[in-house]
Amino acid sequence: MTLDLPTPTKPLKIGTRGSPLALAQAHETRSRLAVAFDLPEEAFEIIVIKTTGDRVIDRPLKEIGGKGLFTREIEQAMLIGEIDIAVHSMKDMPVLQPEGLLLDTYLPREDVRDALVSPSVKNLADLPAGAKVGTSSLRRKAQVLVAYPQLEVVEFRGNVQTRLKKLEDGVAACTFLAMAGLNRLGRPEVAQCAIEPEIMLPAVAQGAIGIERRADDTAAAEMLAAVHHTETGERLAAERAFLAALDGSCETPIAGLAELSGGNLRLRGEILRPDGSESLTDEGTALIEDGAKLGHEMAARLLARAGDGFFDWRA
Repeated sequence: MTLDLPTPTKPLKIGTRGSPLALAQAHETRSRLAVAFDLPEEAFEIIVIKTTGDRVIDRPLKEIGGKGLFTREIEQAMLIGEIDIAVHSMKDMPVLQPEGLLLDTYLPREDVRDALVSPSVKNLADLPAGAKVGTSSLRRKAQVLVAYPQLEVVEFRGNVQTRLKKLEDGVAACTFLAMAGLNRLGRPEVAQCAIEPEIMLPAVAQGAIGIERRADDTAAAEMLAAVHHTETGERLAAERAFLAALDGSCETPIAGLAELSGGNLRLRGEILRPDGSESLTDEGTALIEDGAKLGHEMAARLLARAGDGFFDWRA
């Protein structure tokens, strides 16, 4: 059967949030699809959808509903046919998709590291006791407090420009962004330094772009298969299995990173108490095809060590 390709008069509709980073990711998706099928970019229409997470910016994410805050409205638009595919930052994605939707396409993963952003210091160790560190991420908050309990963590949301302005205004001495986002925005110079995973293990799926589609849309499935990056998919299968087994959400400080070497996959994981009073880590190696199994096994070991009440949501 011949694939019915989109045209400028009947474009494939790509749904996305409207932040500069989300738009950069949507444009990357459009460009890769256009190249893969030798189509003009006008054959793809980018449609901006405002999510709850974009509208409510004055409260911590954990107070307004978790990871689905950045996906729910986009997925609803896809289910009713307003868009054909959706582009997401994978670290924002719940581990389960709504019935009728599939998330099985990933673009090549960017830098997985966190970036320290500060007008005054080059690393956290330079900060005096009581200095304020800004972040809206429970993972980053807990990791900071585990390593530097003398620091104060304050709520800090917004895009790159908003966060830089907050730093200028003295709301905090430093904050964190993902190196992947800065690279995709063409702003790597914003980072004072990239923090190696050995120091701050990143969020599960950090640096990866996922493309979601309707399960019954065979044309979209065939097109997306042409831009899918197998190695990223293999890494995320292990990381997201680890997250799923931990019941991960924006209320759970969890970090995880899978790396490939030959036919093997190495997975590192970390769970933390939200107040930063304790951190538990584990790691393991398996064949790449057994990555998801390894993720489940690591999660089980960590939960057994953590015991009841380790996370607020398990209290």
